[in-house]
Amino acid sequence: MTDTAAGHVWIAGAGPGDPGLATVACVRALANADAVLYDALASPALLRETRPGCELVYAGKRAANHAMSQREIEAEIVRRAKAGQRVVRLKGGDPFVFGRGGEEALACRAAGVAFTVIPGVTSAIAAAAYAGIPVTHRGLSAVLHVATGRRQAEDVAEPDDGTAFRKPGTLVLLMGVEGLAGSLRAVMDEGWPAATPAACVQWGTTARQRVVVATLATLADAVAEAGLGAPAVMVIGETAALARELAWFEPGPLAGKTVVVTRARAQASELAERLAALGAEVVEAPVLSVRHTPAELTTDERVGSRWDWIGFTSANGVDAFFEALAGTGRDARALGTTKVAAVGGTTAAALRARGVIADFAPSRATSAALADELPRVQGARILLPVSSLTDGRLASALKARGGLVEQVAVYETVATPLEAEQREAVLAADAVTFASASAARFLRAALGEATIAADARLIAMGPESAAATRAAFGRVDFEAAEPSLDALVAATVQALTWDS
Repeated sequence: MTDTAAGHVWIAGAGPGDPGLATVACVRALANADAVLYDALASPALLRETRPGCELVYAGKRAANHAMSQREIEAEIVRRAKAGQRVVRLKGGDPFVFGRGGEEALACRAAGVAFTVIPGVTSAIAAAAYAGIPVTHRGLSAVLHVATGRRQAEDVAEPDDGTAFRKPGTLVLLMGVEGLAGSLRAVMDEGWPAATPAACVQWGTTARQRVVVATLATLADAVAEAGLGAPAVMVIGETAALARELAWFEPGPLAGKTVVVTRARAQASELAERLAALGAEVVEAPVLSVRHTPAELTTDERVGSRWDWIGFTSANGVDAFFEALAGTGRDARALGTTKVAAVGGTTAAALRARGVIADFAPSRATSAALADELPRVQGARILLPVSSLTDGRLASALKARGGLVEQVAVYETVATPLEAEQREAVLAADAVTFASASAARFLRAALGEATIAADARLIAMGPESAAATRAAFGRVDFEAAEPSLDALVAATVQALTWDS
């Protein structure tokens, strides 16, 4: 694969659901793409690997609900490639295992478009593994068969001579929940004993994974009783019984819960990853973006002697300040003896990432506490690098204590509209997190007249975010103990598990 290639299509397997199972080649392709056409079963977390400006196009196909037909998808990737774009066709699992990747490759070849195929980890093996089922096992199974539970395709009939059901070993059925009873009867009709161990794995490798272990004769009823549905993988054979002994995957405390992250896209990754690691299905709904505006900030040789204190009240202020400094070939060393104050754990962490340990942090993570507690203010020259939306209360309070305050807007927060799919996901979520006051205000505007479900938990990071959330939505259900990601994650777990 050539990272800088133009007019090229990558037909990439996203893996079975766990974003950690995506290949390095897949992630690299996403990072260089101009456009990504992604499927319903591709992990949303992988889309964070794309660069700013990459166009994301949903092309999911679920039963009776196709965003785009197969022919439309093929035409779109060809059209974009011919226009000189680097296009990633991101498909769940492996594109050549019942993924119709071969059809898309043929469409590219017919149109004279260069393409690369990136294999992916197939759910046929991975879902079974996450359920504790080895698809081959010495003494039990030396042969693996993978078949589709569907007997027809979207456009043309698929040839089926029935031989997949006649051979011993392990049989994996993909896309087989609909008509499961009929498929299992067909397997038994081909000579598989009714007592053969069998399992169904729904949402394999994800925090939503559910497993039912039964026999060939009883699996359909067990699946129906448990309420399992698509996407699911059926594993038939002696190794399926090992699920009872080898089950190892434990979804976290947020398993089955949908949590919305409203942070700017560039900042959402860490929070989303922490929530996903605890089992949550994360919906990224970035209702804001951050633009650095350092034009009024002093970044020349005067930096080392201009201020006695720099008071950072947000991680955005930290990033904007130090990126402006880097733009003139300087880093934290240029500050010399200037002392640094940080409001909140997230701000302090952003400073540490820049190689700076805060000299002072107020007892409460608020601007008011900083104004009251900052030491040696009388006669001190103090810089406040803030948002364009920041009022003058902190600056006024420090001036009242005798400080010589320079407040500079180093970044601005801009509202970002939600796509229809994101909007629907927010309204159906179990919890919505707000890491800033702007996020609460902008989400309220983005939703228009729509109302977040009454039983959804609204969780704010710090008092300012909480006040804005209450003003926007009339309530705050949980407030983080301090303005930090650690505290916000802890509050989310508490909010969604306290009454379990």
